[in-house]
Amino acid sequence: MDFNQLNTQTKNQFVILRELQILFEKHKLQMWVKGGWAIDVLLGKVTRPHEDIDLVTWIQNRECIEEELVKARYKRIAVKEPFCNRQSDFQKNNVDLSISYITYHSNGSLIMNGLPEWIWRADSLLEEKFLLDNITVKVIHPRQLLEEKEIYKEIGRPYRQKDEESKKILRGILSEWN
Repeated sequence: MDFNQLNTQTKNQFVILRELQILFEKHKLQMWVKGGWAIDVLLGKVTRPHEDIDLVTWIQNRECIEEELVKARYKRIAVKEPFCNRQSDFQKNNVDLSISYITYHSNGSLIMNGLPEWIWRADSLLEEKFLLDNITVKVIHPRQLLEEKEIYKEIGRPYRQKDEESKKILRGILSEWN
């Protein structure tokens, strides 16, 4: 990949992803990349410009992550009330970062913190690390990513062409994995 061919926003996102990788490793915390960047990491190449970076980590990491991001000059962005227990949002160098928090329900199911009705697949959290340029990270399983994209219509999320394209790519990744 030719870093010089990327637009400024994508370059900034690469810098932020690398910074996040280092921060999580320094504190021995697990993180998984989600969304469009997860697809790119799985493919080992940038497929399109992205609006933001989506990460997932354990709820018990929240306080440490938030403190460290503020120290690293990330600006905290207010999260809407229904999402306060589930995510933290930040911005740095015009890059939006959303961190979602997961936990286990009392019945043992993997869930988004504060949202027990959204049960994640047991295999959602891949342990393997994937390489994209100089970034080595874990990602959410493509089946989980695909299932999330497929329920958007049911939950009333507005149609986005990029979601249709992502679903095709994810189906292709899954067919190669089988």
